[in-house]
Amino acid sequence: MSKSYRLWGRRSQFATLKSALLKRDVRPAPESSVAALHNVTFSVDRGESFGIVGRNGSGKSTLLKLVSGILKPTSGSIAVNGRIAALIELGAGFHPEISGRENIYINGIMLGLSRREIDSRFNKIVDFAGIGEFLDQPVKTYSSGMYVRLGFAVAVHVDPDILLIDEVLSVGDEEFSQKCIAKIQEMKYRGVTLLFVTHQLDQVRKLCDRALWLDHGEAAGLGDPVRVVDEYLQLVSVSAPGAAIPQVHHPEPPTAAVGIEEPEEVEASDLLEEERWGSGEAILRRVSLVDADGRELVALGAGVGVTVEMDVEVRAPQADFVFGIGFYHADGSCVYGTNTDIEGLQSDSLAGGGKVRFAMPSLDLVAGSYRIDAAIHTRNGRAFDYRRGVIRFVVGSRVNDIGVYRPRHDWSFEGGIHFKPIDNLSRNVPAPMAEYIKESEANQPPEASNKRRRKREER
Repeated sequence: MSKSYRLWGRRSQFATLKSALLKRDVRPAPESSVAALHNVTFSVDRGESFGIVGRNGSGKSTLLKLVSGILKPTSGSIAVNGRIAALIELGAGFHPEISGRENIYINGIMLGLSRREIDSRFNKIVDFAGIGEFLDQPVKTYSSGMYVRLGFAVAVHVDPDILLIDEVLSVGDEEFSQKCIAKIQEMKYRGVTLLFVTHQLDQVRKLCDRALWLDHGEAAGLGDPVRVVDEYLQLVSVSAPGAAIPQVHHPEPPTAAVGIEEPEEVEASDLLEEERWGSGEAILRRVSLVDADGRELVALGAGVGVTVEMDVEVRAPQADFVFGIGFYHADGSCVYGTNTDIEGLQSDSLAGGGKVRFAMPSLDLVAGSYRIDAAIHTRNGRAFDYRRGVIRFVVGSRVNDIGVYRPRHDWSFEGGIHFKPIDNLSRNVPAPMAEYIKESEANQPPEASNKRRRKREER
């Protein structure tokens, strides 16, 4: 779809009614037009969180207005299925002369609720908005933050199928912003489709399943939110005034470009699983998961000590740099993530090659498949080299825990609570396997059998 706005110059405007009548045509003609959106195509699935990023004037708000039906496209078409609740402009839909109470009912009716449905949700809306003492005051006396509180409270309590949010949450205070994010996450879990525009890129990374990057009305990127946000930051960093990458002190610094060349030793089959992007000013040449003896691991047991090793190649010296590690379950959920900046390590200089080790004395994960993301980037998130899914490994365990993390623990009981002695051999092990192990141990010397049993109990 595309959307264009007509531009009116001084020559196309009538100064007086007389000039219009003398011209014998009361319809002014536009001098030119500007394309707010040009050939933008995308789809959003039911229950998906979809973020829209881009610089001011890139067409983000126009896009949400087209989706909500406020505007009609100049060309192309839009299909929307479901009830829409929109927070597109601050206080849109509120009448300034009437009270907050009356505006709640008017907005609820506009969004498709009956009076009885609004009555049943009224107290929840007021509690969420937190403006109880001002509820019966005219809306024109509200601050911008109170506008947002009331508008968001109404929008999220009408049980929409699709919720559109356009940057208005940045007006609220920190407490209300956290409250809104928690509510958005709850709606996401309930299957509500979310489209929101924001300049707070961390929210896009954390809340969105996909993201769209608009640049001068055109789709510059669409897909994984981490990658789209990083590509956007790359462009902003390079195109900023005087941004010749000031950290680079090299006679011929490399041109910053989205995407870097893969090392020659990477196999084609590995590229199908790994995603990689960045400017290439510094790269992670090798990333591997090793044990205490330096052997690379693809399968390990629960509670084993491991180290993530990263070989760093620097193509241009840097003063602003951060190393990051992220562990993810096969279903995409984040298990754990950290970086040197979060842990208080302040960057000084990065020049030449080097090695980074992230050592964990005990990796207490439950059985399952996992991946590791490794990255080197600036403090504001611009990636030099981001390797998503660079390591994939499997954790095996005879204990059928649920979740991802298995903390060290023990059970204790007092009073009239009694359990039968636990057989660590057969617990959570199929009976035929347990019998086979017992028979094998029966044929071993007593010293070896006892030693094996003690090791199992220690684990």
